[in-house]
Parts: sequence; C-alpha cells; structure tokens
Amino acid sequence: MLDAVSKVFAPAEVDVIRNACELAEPLYAEHIELTGTPLLQHALGAAAILVGMNMDHETIAATVLHAVPEYTDDWAEILEKKFGANVKMLVEGISRMEQIEQFSEMHRPDKSEKKKGDDVQQVESLRKMLLAMVEDIRVVLIKLAERTQTLRCLSGASTDQQKLIAQQTRSIFAPLANRLGVWQLKWELEDLSVRYLEPELYKKVAKLLDERRIDREQYIAEVVSRLKQALIQAGIPADVTGRPKHIYSIINKMKHKQLDFSELYDVRAVRVLVDDSQVDGIRACYTALGLVHELWPPIDGEFDDYIAHPKSNNYRSLHTAVVGPRGLALEVQIRTLEMHQHSELGVAAHWRYKEGVKSDAKFDEKIAWLRQILEWKEDLADQGDMREQFKNELFHDQVYVLTPQGKVIALPKSATPVEFAYTLHTDLGHRTRGAKVDGNIVPLNYKLQNGQRVEILTIKQGGPSRDWINPSLGFLQSSRIRAKVRAWFKNQNFDESVAQGRTQLDRELHRLGITSINQEKLAQRLHFNKLEDFLAAIGRNEITQRRIAVAIREELPTKVIETAKQKIFRPATERTSKADITVGGVNNLMTRIAKCCNPAPPDAIVGYVTRDRGITIHRKDCAFMLRLTESRRDRKLSAQWGE
Repeated sequence: MLDAVSKVFAPAEVDVIRNACELAEPLYAEHIELTGTPLLQHALGAAAILVGMNMDHETIAATVLHAVPEYTDDWAEILEKKFGANVKMLVEGISRMEQIEQFSEMHRPDKSEKKKGDDVQQVESLRKMLLAMVEDIRVVLIKLAERTQTLRCLSGASTDQQKLIAQQTRSIFAPLANRLGVWQLKWELEDLSVRYLEPELYKKVAKLLDERRIDREQYIAEVVSRLKQALIQAGIPADVTGRPKHIYSIINKMKHKQLDFSELYDVRAVRVLVDDSQVDGIRACYTALGLVHELWPPIDGEFDDYIAHPKSNNYRSLHTAVVGPRGLALEVQIRTLEMHQHSELGVAAHWRYKEGVKSDAKFDEKIAWLRQILEWKEDLADQGDMREQFKNELFHDQVYVLTPQGKVIALPKSATPVEFAYTLHTDLGHRTRGAKVDGNIVPLNYKLQNGQRVEILTIKQGGPSRDWINPSLGFLQSSRIRAKVRAWFKNQNFDESVAQGRTQLDRELHRLGITSINQEKLAQRLHFNKLEDFLAAIGRNEITQRRIAVAIREELPTKVIETAKQKIFRPATERTSKADITVGGVNNLMTRIAKCCNPAPPDAIVGYVTRDRGITIHRKDCAFMLRLTESRRDRKLSAQWGE
C-alpha cells in the first residue's frame, strides 16, 4: 500500500498516510469484517480504490482510519492532533453515515402497488439524507469505496448478510455512484449486488457473454483506436470513449424491454463526442456516422436519430448498431459536447432516466453541481484547502430525520419536533407534549439536525399550546402548520360560537324588521358553504354588523326592501361612486370596494393602488392590508368616506 502511494503523492503526504496505517494497525488487530476479511486489510483495500481514482492524501488517510471511532473513545482529539481538522471531519462524516444502514431492512419490495410507491419514495429520501448528512462530498466517495471493497469479499458472509448488503447497495449506494458520475465504482457495485440477489440469472448472462471483462475492455480499446484514427483523417476533432456493458445493465435491459440476450446490440458500445467549439457540431455528427458505417456494416433497424427527432426530455444523439470487429455487435453513440452536457447534467439527466424516478428540478441542479466538482477534483487539488473545495452546502435547505420505525421525513431547515409531529399527522401534532431526539428529551422548539431519530411524546386527548403560534418563541417555522394550530383554536367551542352567532343574527333581523329570510342563501352570499360555519363566524366576531346588513339587503326581495329600507343602511353600491370617496385628499378617482372586507361607512378605510384596477378601498383592519410586505406598503393611500 505504502509503496503504491509513494509513486503518486509527495513525501510529506505519504507520511500522513503512513501515520494513519500505524495508528490503525494495533486498533484493528484481531478485528474482522462480517465477510471474514481482517479489518485492516478491508480499510487498505478501500483506500487503494480511492488511490486509483486520484483522490487526495487526506481522503486516503481518512479511509484507512474510518473505523477508529469504534475502538477508542477520544478518537476525535487524537485524529485532530495527529492529522488535522480535515481528516477528523472526514472520519466523523463516515461514522455518521453508518447509522443509515440499520434502516435499509425496512425498504424491501412490497407486492401492493401503494406500498411499492412508498418504498420507492423512502429509498429516494434515504439517498437525499445521505448527501445532506455530509459536510464534505469526499465522505460519500469513501463510503462508496468501502462498500465496493465489502462486496468484493462478500462471498465470506452468510447468505442473509449477502442479500441484505446487496439490497442496500442496489437501492442506495449504486444509484448514488451513478448520480455523482463515479462510473468506476457504479458498474462494480451494480454487478456485485446482482450477483448475490439474482445468482442464477447473473451466471446465465455471464456465461452468454463468454468472455472475461478484461477481454471485453481490450476489444473496446481496439475499436476506439480505429475510430479515432478515422476521425483524425477526416478532420473531425472528437473524443472517443468506450465501455463494455456490464452484467447488471444487460439484465436490466432484458427485463424492461423483454428482450433475449441475442437481441441486445449494445453489450459493447463506444461514444463519439464532437468538439462543437471547433467545427459545425451537427454536420460533424452525421459525417462521423458515415465513417462508422464505412468501417463496419450497420445492423438493419438499429439506427435512431435523436438529433433530428429529440426525445421528450430534449435528449439529442445519434445511435447506431453495427457488426464490429470479430463479427461482434457494437453500439455507437455520436453527439456534440453541448448535447452530452445536457444529457449528463441538464433536464435530460441520464441518471434519472436510468433510475426511472420522478424529476425534482432543485435536487437535479444540486446533483449536477456535485458532479462538476468531482470532475474538476484534480484541478481543485492545486487550489488550496481541499475541504473548502469539496464543502457540501447544497442540501442544507432541508433536514432529513427518522421516525422510530426508520422512515425518513424531509423537513425545512430549522424545523422543530412540533413540525415533525404535524408533518406525520395533524392529530399527532395537536396531542404533542414532548419529544425525544436520539433517546434524549429535548425542548419542543429544538432545531432538528440531519440523521436524528425523533420520537414524539403525546397525551390521549388535548390540543396545542397558544405559544406555538407565537413566532418569537420559535416553535413553528412553517406558516402552513401554524394555520393548522389556528384552525384548531377556531374550532374549539364551536357549538357555543354557533349559538352566539344565531342570537346576533336574530337580533339584527329584528332590528331591521325582517321576519323571514333564507339564512342558507345568506351564508352562501358571504362565501360560507354551511350555515353553521357562517353563524360561528358571526359568534367569533369575524363578520361585522355592516357586512351582515348589506348581505341581507342584497338577499331580500324588492317589496321587503321597500318596507324596511328606512332601517337599513344604504348599500355599498350606492355609496362608492368616485365622488363619495376621497383618496389622498383627491376625489373623483377610479375606486372599487374590496371584496375581501367589504368596507362601508362608518368603517375606517385605506386605499391600495393596484396594477390595473385603479384604487381598491379596504377596511384599515383588513387582513390583506395588515399582511402587506415592506416592498408594497408604499402603495397604501389615506382614504375617507365623502359626505
């Protein structure tokens, strides 16, 4: 191990890795992995994978030290003193990620379609939580390398352990490697997981391939070399890369498209990326296609022109299948660099298409940025502090916490246990009286952190506290949940409010001399679907006497109006002419009465300048006016009723 890194790193960096090995060796002695592999050998194997990926020396040292927290209590102090804050932070990040594995057991496929959808959503939340839990994206790479090393030796584990680890890998870790573009780990994680989950199918496909992976890679190298030479001779600047399709992808394609192995033409594939900064990219793509068909005969019916006819997600490329060297089928994809960037990082993101999950624009943007960071890692290594370069703040707008059963719940940043409870169920939120986080009692306004397990303590009956809707106390950040709490208080003593409202309405009708009116229609006129809700609103003083009077006037037949009009205030429609309202000391302006509060004399009023409807007149205590943001308050104008 040390001989290998001495060829890659500077002497001072090699010393850091050597010190890590010397610290780990006695601590790991006599400890073995569940695969039967000695722990030190496992750690060095994972570190060697990352050396091959050109990762920095701090990452290699942290990988060697990743299990130290399990075997010494003062590990944080030791690591910071000997290796610095960066290595300590990486080891701490790996340790935090370990807790996620214990919950994967709960996400096995379910037969019911509803449950299956829940499982998919949960696994997606687990992946997001993994990314949100780490402050440095290198932690994820260490975890992926460590998992790859485990799979390489998994034959030494029990059958149950093999299936559990393979299932975790296929549902969580392989998709993460795919999203981050870590191809050298992605194919191995996928192939090794399917080897233990579907051993018979794996052996069948491996036998049909009938060649070792190294032979397939040599074949691809031969094709790439020949195609590069042809493109250079034609004056087309392009990058040609190849990949032998791995067993997991072959099995997936056979299942999804219901094809036999003999019907697959992309078991071996190469990609041509035309440098569109130097040539007309689209014309060069078609020229390259002609060159491919000159070198090898095309297979009938296996050509797709996604440049002339892009896919629905705007994916663009040329796909053709040919009979390549040695008579073996070969797929060739041809596209420009701009098309490739769109495919890998844009809305057409190929990883999302492969996983078959719903699009999430914000999440996709974050993944695209992380992939760019990883692509640039060798350049970034020369620009100072690696921790600063790989710092992951992209997922910090949300926190992901766990229920006692291991279900992942996504919450806004700074969410509290009260919000967690309401997110699970409104009734649970109402009955909340306490909370435990990771087994410890915490205040209800405690700010939750990624990866914490939250348990809510409740009473059988009861309701929320009025303190929760006080913004200054910090119990609730979400206006949606605050509205749920307010609604609970509104609905308390509902029957009493209805009775008070009925009394007030009867009193108003008696005052106006009205003996008969359809109260259901009166409620609908004021936008209430149920009479009880209308009466309760009156009882809670949410509707003014003036609004009730105006609604009665509008609801009554003309004859009754004539009889009672001397008792009823003039209707709003007669009071709101331009001459009757003075705005900012000026009358005769274009004004209209706001429907949200229906002001009428002698209500105190205020004007509000709209974009295209002149000036709207509101009550001064109208909820709309009270909620105006700072940027819109300059649109308020003083207003008075005319004589």
